[in-house]
Formats: sequence, structure tokens, C-alpha cells
Amino acid sequence: MVEALLRDGWAQFAAQDSVARWAQVAHKVAVSRVADPDQRAKWLQCEGTWFVGVDTLPNAPDGAVGGSGPLKGKAMEAAQRLYGVLPLHHGQVSVTYPGYPRPRDGESDAAFRYRRNRDAAHVDGLLAVGPDRLRMLKERHAYILGLPLTDCAAGASPFVVWEGSHHIMRDMFTKALAHLPQEAWADVDLTEAYQAARRTVFDTCQRVEIAAKPGEAYLVHRFALHGVASWAEGAEAPADGRMIAYFRPEFQGATRDWLELP
Repeated sequence: MVEALLRDGWAQFAAQDSVARWAQVAHKVAVSRVADPDQRAKWLQCEGTWFVGVDTLPNAPDGAVGGSGPLKGKAMEAAQRLYGVLPLHHGQVSVTYPGYPRPRDGESDAAFRYRRNRDAAHVDGLLAVGPDRLRMLKERHAYILGLPLTDCAAGASPFVVWEGSHHIMRDMFTKALAHLPQEAWADVDLTEAYQAARRTVFDTCQRVEIAAKPGEAYLVHRFALHGVASWAEGAEAPADGRMIAYFRPEFQGATRDWLELP
């Protein structure tokens, strides 16, 4: 699976009992968090069709939540083999509902079209900064780990990844940043280079929808272009919606690992 991740930019892992048990407990905790009025006021977006849920899951650095014990499994083992044992942040609990996407608060017409037609495709850690929304590297994640918490139909807003896009994006980042000290990376305007690389990805890479169920997991390369698909007509899901926990641990300390590791 490590080979698939490095070759394709993503890998899906078959269901394991330990991951299923973790997901069962995490689901109960996540449901209570999604129902919390303060969390809903902060994170329910897109006219009620997306609960963004950043840092919503109150897990420990080893992934333990609600008495579940540490998060284990082959996906975690693969990530740790490549990038070491990194502390896990409070997980994102991303929930979509039938009708997604609708316009997000403050979203322009062009941005909404991009969300609807291109799955809001992006590379994590590149944030839109300032009134001109310049793309800058403000976060340096090691990987993306997705853990489904509800059993949904494949068309219920699946995670989307452009296969092989991480190679194109790595080339772009290397040309833009490798000659600079890593302390300067966060202040580099990557907008034009990123948009050009993104166009190349759309023209040359296969768009893949990842449908997974509780107990399964998927690992996505940190440079991979990815997003969330629209909810397909008639796609079935429980009342809790399509709920997925995501972990994106960041590299620790001032190093060049984000750019130079596989």
C-alpha cells in the first residue's frame, strides 16, 4: 500500500476490526459534537449541507477518543512507516448531507461553480491569504488519513482525488521553494504556479472517487489535489449524513521534510 500511495497519490485499506471498533466509538462522540449548538453555529455551512467540523473530534494525540484506545490499523502503520509517529491533532469531522453543495457564506459565484464543477479541488496547507486570496503555504501536513464513520452509498459526496497529481504538484513546489530556506516558504506567493499546475492536473490526471465504509481507511499524499464530490441524485445515507473523520498531522519542527520526504 505504501507503493500505491507513492505511485498514485492515494491508497485504500480494507476493513479491519480495530479500525471498525474505533470508528464505532468515534461516531458516537462525533454525533454529539455535530449536535452541539456552538459547533453547528461555527461549522454548518453551504446552506446546511456541509458541517466542516475542523478540530471537532476531541481525541488524544494517539487518536484515542471516547474510551476507544489508540487509533491503529494498516493505514496508520503505513503513514508512520513513511513519516514517523506524529501526534494527531483534534480530528476534523466532515459531514455532508443530501443537496451538497449549496453556496457557502460569502462564496462568490465563481467559487461556487468551482465547488460544484471541480469538487472544490485543492492541496491542503495552501491557504488563501489577504483580500487578493493569494495562495501561500501556511500549513505543512504529512498526509491525509480518512476514516468513514457512517455507511453511505458511493454517490453520497465521496472524497475525490486526482490520481498522480502529487507528482505534478511536487514539481511545482520544488521549483518554487527548494532554492529558498524553509523559513521563507510561508511568505512565497504560489498563486500563479499553483493554478497552472492545477490546470495541468485537470487535463492529464484521472479523477477518482473513493467510496469507503466504517472499518476501512484511505491515505492520501500531502501533495495530491483532492476535494469532495456533489451529492448524487438518490444517493442514500443515514440521518447522520456522510460523516468522515480526517487527520492531517503536521511535520514537527523547522525542517525541510515537507518538501523532501517521499
